[in-house]
Amino acid sequence: MNRRGAIAATAALLAAARATAPRGAFAQGSTVPEAKKAVLGYIALTDAAPLVIAKEKGLFAKHGMPEVEVRKQPSWGAVRDKLVQGGAGGGIDGAHILTPMPYLLHAGRITPDNKPVPMAILARLNLNGQGISGAGMNAALGVRLDAGKLKDALTPESKVAMTFPGGTHDLWLRYWLAAGGINPAKDLKTITVPPPEMVANVKTGAMEAFCVGEPWNGQLVNQRAGFTAAITGELWKDHPEKALAMRADWVQAHPRAAEALTAAVIEAQRWCDEAAHKEELCSIVSREAWFNVPVADILPRLRGEVNYGDGRSATNPDLAMKFWRDHASYPFRSHDLWFLAENVRWGHLPAGADLKAMVEQVNREAVWRAAAERAGVKAAETPRGTSRGTETFFDGKTFDPENPSAYLASQPIKNAA
Repeated sequence: MNRRGAIAATAALLAAARATAPRGAFAQGSTVPEAKKAVLGYIALTDAAPLVIAKEKGLFAKHGMPEVEVRKQPSWGAVRDKLVQGGAGGGIDGAHILTPMPYLLHAGRITPDNKPVPMAILARLNLNGQGISGAGMNAALGVRLDAGKLKDALTPESKVAMTFPGGTHDLWLRYWLAAGGINPAKDLKTITVPPPEMVANVKTGAMEAFCVGEPWNGQLVNQRAGFTAAITGELWKDHPEKALAMRADWVQAHPRAAEALTAAVIEAQRWCDEAAHKEELCSIVSREAWFNVPVADILPRLRGEVNYGDGRSATNPDLAMKFWRDHASYPFRSHDLWFLAENVRWGHLPAGADLKAMVEQVNREAVWRAAAERAGVKAAETPRGTSRGTETFFDGKTFDPENPSAYLASQPIKNAA
């Protein structure tokens, strides 16, 4: 055959193959995950639900990763240590995690010998759904959004708790205190307590207040051990919270598996956000194998029904935890910049850190977009850009992601060098 004839014959054979092969077979061959297994860590918090549901509903298996493990961790410090180890070293490959933690790992700020552990954020897991709560003895002070009402009850020896230095709960608590004229670095002591131990520590009088995710604020009220001063959606409506993060070396070695894993979590987030699924969701995560918490401690606040424990109650589903609505799953780079700016504010990152470069290295929104397409998300449901724009907080302060320095300069209380 001459060259032209050979090309024509080859084209005919390919056309015939496509006509007889199952639809999508060629595309599927290039998207099969490189690994069937990944080990993910989580803390017993309501915003870990997408990982739990992805496992329970077989969504990891649906996307070609039937051997994914979702392992409970006792604290965020344990999550850090297991990520440093990595799955190959007996630790974990990724986790449900406080959004700033991957950056602190990536920069070597919280690792042994300050050795960086490169990380990748693949998705956000939720918006809203945290709380700032206090010991019952302070309820009569009328402490709500105005933390200043707590000032006269505090001494330099008073203790307030968060879950990890530089993490989301640390930042919500510090923002709230500073907005009320209380310097969290000077006017009291900030301590670290794992989320599941918050209620017990209030009962023993170990601390005045704490910031943590649900269901622990709800449990505190249900056990009549304290009250909720504010839910974090009141501080910053639709604020970002937890993330799905993986070690960067795992993502580099398994790019298609990273997409498949994220696609499974995205599908779980969409399921979790359906009102008709809330009771089943709580029934699943409440089990001993997952949270070991009564459904009554989880369900009301997940619906936006808040008993503050000080005589107030409110129902506002728009301030409740969101898993998918309002682009809850998308890892906006502008949000990562705010977390990094706050870590500079409180001295967890150096003032000269190149925040935008860090976001460029860690935030993998391209993986999210590929995973969303894989999960069947319509283009109209995905954000057009990488920024949600200027954000406004309850005290009137604003954050322009194009100018983090101006935001930092506007804050009168800070611990930055």
